[in-house]
Amino acid sequence: MSDCIFCKIANKEIPATVVFEDDDLLVFMDIGPIIKGHALVIPKKHYDPVTKTPDDLLAKLHLTAKRIAQAQMNGLGADGVNIMQNNGTAAGQEVPHIHVHVIPRFEGDGHHWNWNAKKYDDFDEMAELADKMRKHL
Repeated sequence: MSDCIFCKIANKEIPATVVFEDDDLLVFMDIGPIIKGHALVIPKKHYDPVTKTPDDLLAKLHLTAKRIAQAQMNGLGADGVNIMQNNGTAAGQEVPHIHVHVIPRFEGDGHHWNWNAKKYDDFDEMAELADKMRKHL
């Protein structure tokens, strides 16, 4: 896509600090990191959303995210790693090109996700939602 910033990065039209590259994928540093060392794993070809991404490429994205996570732990001394993949603006996706965030985490790094867990009204409500999803598998 001609107006996609990640496509422009993949096509070398916009500079990026590249961590890893092969024929299908590019891994580069996020310019607005949640924690310094935050990297993005993207396919060079434009896909979005996750449900339209070929299975083999989706698997490769996540296997590469795993490799980057290990590199963050070994190379940066990260104590942990968050691996995230958001789909749609309602989920916080800002660039409509599938990508995986790999975020190194350090004890005391000060970042908090502000997870606010909700509750189902009862087990029947949970079962009803699960049934709706099962019907579309």
